[in-house]
Amino acid sequence: MIGLNFTPLNISEIIFIIYLVLLDILAIIYLAFNFYNNVNKVTMNISNSNFINYNNEFNNLMFEINATKQVYNDYIKELKYIQNIELERERLASIEILRRTVDAKDTYTRGHSDRVSKYCVLIGEKLGLSKHELQILKIGGLFHDIGKIGIPDSILLKPSKLTDNEYAQIKQHPSIGGHILENSNIFEDIIPIVLYHHERFDGLGYPYKLSGENIPLIARIAAIADSFDAMTSSRSYRKELPLNIVRLELEKCSGKQFDPNILKIFLNILDNEFEKIQIIKNYK
Repeated sequence: MIGLNFTPLNISEIIFIIYLVLLDILAIIYLAFNFYNNVNKVTMNISNSNFINYNNEFNNLMFEINATKQVYNDYIKELKYIQNIELERERLASIEILRRTVDAKDTYTRGHSDRVSKYCVLIGEKLGLSKHELQILKIGGLFHDIGKIGIPDSILLKPSKLTDNEYAQIKQHPSIGGHILENSNIFEDIIPIVLYHHERFDGLGYPYKLSGENIPLIARIAAIADSFDAMTSSRSYRKELPLNIVRLELEKCSGKQFDPNILKIFLNILDNEFEKIQIIKNYK
């Protein structure tokens, strides 16, 4: 049998071999680390590219959605604006029809109601009321006596003094007016003027004997405007009263028939801005 002969390695050879092995291990580690870094960079670049593309697509989609939403909102606003114009047109047409109905009943009513309307607005402006409230006063003043449609002509147009029974029928016109308007949404806001403009601050008015601030503000304003025009206008049974007599009568009724604070404002207009009163007073 042929034997194998091994020559023992000396220390320097062993150290050299170990050195070579370590170099190989280090080389493998270095290559592996570089490979990992390169793969990671490529993966990140691909991921970032996809994210950027996705982000751009998402932003474009959101832009289109917002643009469409804005167009839709603009369309809805325009539609509501047109609808409001149509509703207001119908409302004004209904008001005009009702005005003509009232005028046909009593030729005196139109001039009186127009002036009451203007006096109401004048007082409301001094009270600092909103545009909406002033509009209510304007229309409410025009129709405060609408209930007189239900009063017989023999009473409404009587040239002489009314009997107690006839006056009792006249006093029903606020309730009649409220009943006429109660089912109409477009006149809902003015019903308090129609119903309560003959209530008194002291509770002795009609038809419900309300008192003080239980009477709606717009009705307390209309009460003063209505009474002032009635006293300063000629009727079939009497001529208009002198302004100084009217003023004394108003002062006499402060806190009784009229709200004293509102009356004070009206008297201030009467004293300091009489030209405005005169313009309205001359309106026929």
